[in-house]
Amino acid sequence: MTEVAQAPTQKELPETVLLEKFLAHLELERRLSKHTARNYRQALEVFFSYLRQSCSWKGDLDLITRREARDFLVERQRAVSRRTLRNQVSGIRAFFKYCLRQGHAKTNPLLSISLPKLPKTLPKFLTQTQMDTLLAQPDRLLEGEGADIFAALRDRMILELLYGGGLRVSELVGLDYGALDLKRGVARVLGKGRKERLCPVGPQAADAVRRFRDECAKDASLDSPVVVNRSGKRLSPRSVQLLTKKYLRMADLPLDLTPHKLRHAFATHLLDEGADLRSVQEMLGHANLSTTQIYTHVSAARLKEAHRLAHPRA
Repeated sequence: MTEVAQAPTQKELPETVLLEKFLAHLELERRLSKHTARNYRQALEVFFSYLRQSCSWKGDLDLITRREARDFLVERQRAVSRRTLRNQVSGIRAFFKYCLRQGHAKTNPLLSISLPKLPKTLPKFLTQTQMDTLLAQPDRLLEGEGADIFAALRDRMILELLYGGGLRVSELVGLDYGALDLKRGVARVLGKGRKERLCPVGPQAADAVRRFRDECAKDASLDSPVVVNRSGKRLSPRSVQLLTKKYLRMADLPLDLTPHKLRHAFATHLLDEGADLRSVQEMLGHANLSTTQIYTHVSAARLKEAHRLAHPRA
């Protein structure tokens, strides 16, 4: 009589299977973005690889000690930034928390490990004058015999939406025409954690959308993506980053700025003009007010600098 192989119990599942189950849980139940899930996968794969090489680990989660977890963090500090390390630890902690809840592990070796604090740095952003210069750059593509109407209108629309609405790049490229209400001046976007919110679409941004659609996307439906390539396919976040770099170069502005800095400019300029902090928080889609408050420090720093330069008693 042949023996029938027993299916592995929950406790005996290999870490590779647990990893896939955890990632599915992140996307389906916690509704985290694919970008976050990808970062968590990478962090866990690096962690498991380290354990196999450093202490001949065979896959039993309960055999991972706090000491080994600390040694891993010391090793990673030499390879990645503090911010990246914190994000990786968040992913590993979340994995063990999931495994504890599901009965796959008894302990979380990273639970009580503290991380070095991030240095407090104010976000970089473009001034209003610099933003005006940047927004004017796509129009230069309309000059001369080799005018590129598609790129000029699309790219002006992209910059207007990023700055005028405070959108993240991922939110921008995920935008469909059905999510735009240009009459009301709002866009419905899916932010971090797949949380839906309304972002402002000002008159200039709305006009840029209309111009591009009328000239270059006449057949677009409500389900069609707003930001597309010449084939009508949804543009990638990387493409938006590259075209932003191009216009920064054309405008002779710092190249270390990114599309996300237009979001910083959006928030800072709103607060400079007296916008309510809570309203800015809602527009940015920040879960915590403390995240938004960093922009008040930027505005305060600018006020102090203006006072220092101009006031006779400064």
